[in-house]
Amino acid sequence: MNLDCGLRTRSCRVIQETSMAVAALELEDDAEEIDDGLKQSCWANMPQELLREVLIRIESSENKWPSRKNVVGCATVCRSWREIMKEIVKRPEISGMLTFPISVKQPGPRESLLQCFIKRKRSTQTYFLFLSLTQALADDGKFLLAARKFRRTTCTDYIISLHADDMSKGSNRYIGKLRSNFLGTKFIVYDGLPPHDGAKMTKSRSTRFMGSTQVSPRVPAGSYPVAHISYELNMLGSRGPRRMQCIMDPIPSSSIEAGGVAPTQTEFPLSSGESFPSIPFFRSRSSCVEKTLSTSQNQSQSQSQRDGPLVLKNKSPRWHEQLQCWCLNFQGRVTVASVKNFQLVATPPAGQSGPQYEKVILQFGKVGKDVFTMDYRYPISAFQAFAICLSSFDTKIACE
Repeated sequence: MNLDCGLRTRSCRVIQETSMAVAALELEDDAEEIDDGLKQSCWANMPQELLREVLIRIESSENKWPSRKNVVGCATVCRSWREIMKEIVKRPEISGMLTFPISVKQPGPRESLLQCFIKRKRSTQTYFLFLSLTQALADDGKFLLAARKFRRTTCTDYIISLHADDMSKGSNRYIGKLRSNFLGTKFIVYDGLPPHDGAKMTKSRSTRFMGSTQVSPRVPAGSYPVAHISYELNMLGSRGPRRMQCIMDPIPSSSIEAGGVAPTQTEFPLSSGESFPSIPFFRSRSSCVEKTLSTSQNQSQSQSQRDGPLVLKNKSPRWHEQLQCWCLNFQGRVTVASVKNFQLVATPPAGQSGPQYEKVILQFGKVGKDVFTMDYRYPISAFQAFAICLSSFDTKIACE
């Protein structure tokens, strides 16, 4: 009887293990079929001419959020639809619209300011960037980016992410950070991706993730400095807004001129273990300019300044006698006086002037207790503009 029970138990175990193996094989087959279906579904069999015409009409008809999500939906149908939609959808520089997540890393429109706003949550020291959908100063906008403040002994970090609940530096939602010095007067903006060919990544002593989310170490993440922000010390206590300067390292100063080009990222790298692709992420003439300068022997000093990094500075305010305050024309986008309010314009090289140096590239101002407007344009991106605005939230006793 004992032998019979043992044989029965063993046979049941063999049958159970066999059933589990068959089920696992079926799941693998189903997963492969689903993966193949996502890559090439039945919709991919549409004639290319008809498909392109349909997608062009959808893209042109859905010109703003939230209806613009239909354009993103079309890009997720299959590989063929995605490739065609990526060709049809223009960059923010041309279209003035933010469509795919990569749009937040691309320069804004050339002809006008792209209107956004920032909401601050004091309890968690979190900041949310939204795209304005209406002319209202505080509407229910389209979420773009989130940042959270992390205090350290000698500095302060703002981790910037594509997801409001995922603030881990090792996540594939991480796109960059802002780091300040001890006094909060100097800041460095780090991009998670190289801003141009040949960019050098800053080494970090710590590999600790800032968050509770565990992610695969195969996800590429780096620290490439793309901007240096400095606030002028106000030791004499003179009245007036803060004075700041931003050096945009990868953006040439010639980018604000007619025909000028700023580095433009085309896509995020895959998070499936692949490293950065060998093809360049960015299309820029700056690298060509640098090669020309290195080989040329007779370049003038003004030309070298023109091809240097773009430098942004405060637009000078005027003192209003009746209001007894410093004033800037924010075109109705700012309603509350605050030391945080600012407008940034390009600094002209020595001996040069022009209307391009009067255009506001970034403006930031207060409209409520925890609501601020942020408007930006070419050649900076939403990510860079957001990082610059985050630097204004830090307390700066030496600059007030």
